[in-house]
Amino acid sequence: MALTVLVDYDSGNLHSAEKAFQRMALETGAGDVIVSSRPEDVARADRIVLPGDGAFPSCRRALGSYGGLFEAIEDVVTRKARPFLGICVGMQMMATWGREYQDTQGFGWVSGEVVKITPADPRLKVPHMGWNDLVIDHPHPVLDGIKTGDHAYFVHSYHFRVDKPAERLAHCDYAGDITAIIGRDTMAGTQFHPEKSQQTGLRIIANFLQWKP
Repeated sequence: MALTVLVDYDSGNLHSAEKAFQRMALETGAGDVIVSSRPEDVARADRIVLPGDGAFPSCRRALGSYGGLFEAIEDVVTRKARPFLGICVGMQMMATWGREYQDTQGFGWVSGEVVKITPADPRLKVPHMGWNDLVIDHPHPVLDGIKTGDHAYFVHSYHFRVDKPAERLAHCDYAGDITAIIGRDTMAGTQFHPEKSQQTGLRIIANFLQWKP
């Protein structure tokens, strides 16, 4: 039976994400979903989900503090090419660099950097928090059934500025473009929280659980 692992490295409350992924796995027949910080669980996973809440540097340090955990993730994703989904800071860490508080090296899986949101309209507050419309830039299996205008729930002060437009699958407008979804090879990431994005988020979760790159 297929196994999806939500990686737990003490960087966010995983309860709602766990429930959403388990619900959609049951509905789609996608197998088991577990939360784990054990490298051996990651190594046997068919799919990996990396959530993350908080600041880029602290999340990166926390992930690195679990002996062998990041190495197991990197092996499964980059060498074995198993599907990966990063959520919020979990997506941002796929970048080359994070510029939050201090320059922090990311995974380097998707070329680009994570920088502070600077809306062109000074009346718009940072963090970018709440519901916003998605604008689909490129089709992708994870976006099956998702269209421009569908809503997603965001909470973030920094955003991913990708180097290659083809790797930005969707964006939203917040007095300027904000990357919403990225993707390359067997990797995808959402800046928003799919587990908090109602039907749009549940559809994306279901698509990811059925994705066969």
